[in-house]
Amino acid sequence: MEKLIARVQAANSLLCVGLDPTGDDVTVARRLGEVIAQAAPYAAAFKPNLAFFLSRENGVALLQQTVRDIPKDIPVILDGKFGDIANTAEQYARFSYDIVGADGVTVNPYMGDDTIRPFARPGKIVFSLAKTSNKPQHGLQDAAMTRGGSISDWAARLAKLMDEEIPDSTVGLVVGATEPATVAKLRAACPEQWFLVPGIGVQGGDLSATLRAGLRQDGSGLLINSSRGIWQAPDAGAAARELQEQINEFRAVTSPTHA
Repeated sequence: MEKLIARVQAANSLLCVGLDPTGDDVTVARRLGEVIAQAAPYAAAFKPNLAFFLSRENGVALLQQTVRDIPKDIPVILDGKFGDIANTAEQYARFSYDIVGADGVTVNPYMGDDTIRPFARPGKIVFSLAKTSNKPQHGLQDAAMTRGGSISDWAARLAKLMDEEIPDSTVGLVVGATEPATVAKLRAACPEQWFLVPGIGVQGGDLSATLRAGLRQDGSGLLINSSRGIWQAPDAGAAARELQEQINEFRAVTSPTHA
């Protein structure tokens, strides 16, 4: 978290650049280098999506090289949505941190706190799924619980509990931008935690409404992710700079210290 906060302040940015590489191997290797180099000045973090690397024969080596190419002062969040427990989760954590070199991961908490603990190493960031950006016809996240609230509310409470309970680690939430009212509700329930926010752009998330709903009083606490919007742009640097500036317009309204 210290690394993330230092980067947010140095770059004056809450932009997370998602890396979901598509295309043939030669094109992907070239494009990854371009996107990293061009977007890095405006990025608070990079988020490689594990599936887009594992679907290639050289996927692990390509992922490792990608992490090495990202400037050392910019956190890397490996988006694997890991959801297992016990020694299996320990192996996923070893892969993410020791083999790949990531600073953080995304996890699916469906199996409870045992899915989070193995990843909550000292100095690492865990973003636990609470309310994702998709809109399934038959989803679980909005299902009501007998104790009150929804499953997404429970997932947020669990992440907050783990963040408070596990020393020297940070547990935040994945909260999609497609439902700003839910962003506001979860911010009220988790006033200090960091949210990783997908769903801006192709999925139709409202940037301004999301920022108003989710920014903390200090003008931070959100990482706004953009993947296809930057990857597919003719100039990845220009696309990253534009989104960074759009985000900072609303940060200035919320927190004058970031004007």
